[in-house]
Amino acid sequence: MVAMNARLQTIPVRPRNRLARLLRPMVAPQVFDFWAGQLNRAWSWERPLGRIVQIRRESADATTLVLQPNRHWLGFRPGQHINIGAEIDGTRITRSYSLTGVPRGDGRISLTVKSIEGGRLSRHLASSARLGDVLELGQAYGEMTLPAQPAGQWLFLAAGSGITPLVAMVRELADAGMPVALDLVYWARTRAEFCFAQELRNLATAHAGFTVHFVVTREAPLHMDESSGRIEAGRLSSLVADLDQRQVYACGPGAFVEDARVLLADRTAAFMAEAFTPPPRVVEDTGEVQVTLARSGRTLTLPRGESLLVALEAQGLRPASGCRMGICNTCSCAKQSGVTRHTHTGALAGEPVSALKLCISSAATDLVLDL
Repeated sequence: MVAMNARLQTIPVRPRNRLARLLRPMVAPQVFDFWAGQLNRAWSWERPLGRIVQIRRESADATTLVLQPNRHWLGFRPGQHINIGAEIDGTRITRSYSLTGVPRGDGRISLTVKSIEGGRLSRHLASSARLGDVLELGQAYGEMTLPAQPAGQWLFLAAGSGITPLVAMVRELADAGMPVALDLVYWARTRAEFCFAQELRNLATAHAGFTVHFVVTREAPLHMDESSGRIEAGRLSSLVADLDQRQVYACGPGAFVEDARVLLADRTAAFMAEAFTPPPRVVEDTGEVQVTLARSGRTLTLPRGESLLVALEAQGLRPASGCRMGICNTCSCAKQSGVTRHTHTGALAGEPVSALKLCISSAATDLVLDL
């Protein structure tokens, strides 16, 4: 992976007022949050929260939510993600979503959520969330952002929900007058599943340097900017000239991203990718191990080959988690002893007293975790 990002801008944290400093030794933040929430659900001592102020349908299965964050939100760059938390049927669920807008003067942020079968939070946000609902926010993270001064020729490859971080960067470039040549190739199963289609077409009309290609995999093309079929070398070459000069960002399911990586290996000027589902499993371990949770004093029998996060959840535990892809670090914890295996690459890690990410680590031997 080739990194092409400028250093993230440092966003100053607003200083605490004198009253907050005086109250901190006397008032627990969770107590303040409870009572403040009785007056205004978006008030908190230090937790970033966001109130839904606008909802709009983007496609047959996706919805955009516009949120007004409270003062604890520190800002973002297009292409980054945040963890979103909501209470559903008495259980707090947190997942990672890409921000789809650009920074605004009023501080509002937007995210576009596709309803996923079996996805409790995605289905809630896409179908059941209402104006005025308050969601818990994590701070923005992610390195697939544009350089401070982008130059050259660019190619964005998006499949399904992979359009969300890329459309934020398209909007960022459009706001700057489209200073670089950019092609966006966007795959979906059906035409009804394309998000932002009319906006993207309007931007292509307004900016000579921007071209959008829509590719459907289960329908025949109807428009001049459409084609059909899956990602393959011949299709990319026919759609995009000068591949060898392109700087590529790709985002989509793990298999799509891996296909793009293989197809474009040594064929482009640079390549960076993010996947929102794990790539195909490299190693399938069998059997069971003993995992000791040092802080709680419990010892559990867990299956090898399954992510520690999933295995612990199956035992009724609820470790903090977010992206579940090894990106956001929410599920990081210390390992005191034992060997783990990276569930994506199959690599073993046996260093004692080290950190691991529960969502992409499985137990290869007995473990002691700081949980």
